[in-house]
Amino acid sequence: MLTVASEIDTLVRFGRALADPIRCCLLLALREAPAHPSDLADALGISRTRLSNHLACLRDCGLVVAVPVGRRTRYELADERLGHALDDLRSAVVAVAADRTCPDAAGKDCC
Repeated sequence: MLTVASEIDTLVRFGRALADPIRCCLLLALREAPAHPSDLADALGISRTRLSNHLACLRDCGLVVAVPVGRRTRYELADERLGHALDDLRSAVVAVAADRTCPDAAGKDCC
């Protein structure tokens, strides 16, 4: 059973992963289907070295796993529920972005 401290740590790791646009793109790509690093690098238009660093971060956060396939490695989400969580988060963010009831939204560009 998770304690409050470990739940917070888990959310912080998820937030760290989402804090970078490339990692967000990687998570969304892997939400669609597992992929090999070379394919991910080509799809995102980044170097394999840069991709490797981001995949290492996502592995360290426990969000993706590396699966050996012959002489290659394929990456996939660590749990299928992460895909659902990403969908829910995207829906919530879109809903919040569309709700401009905050009186300071236009002037402060804060929400």
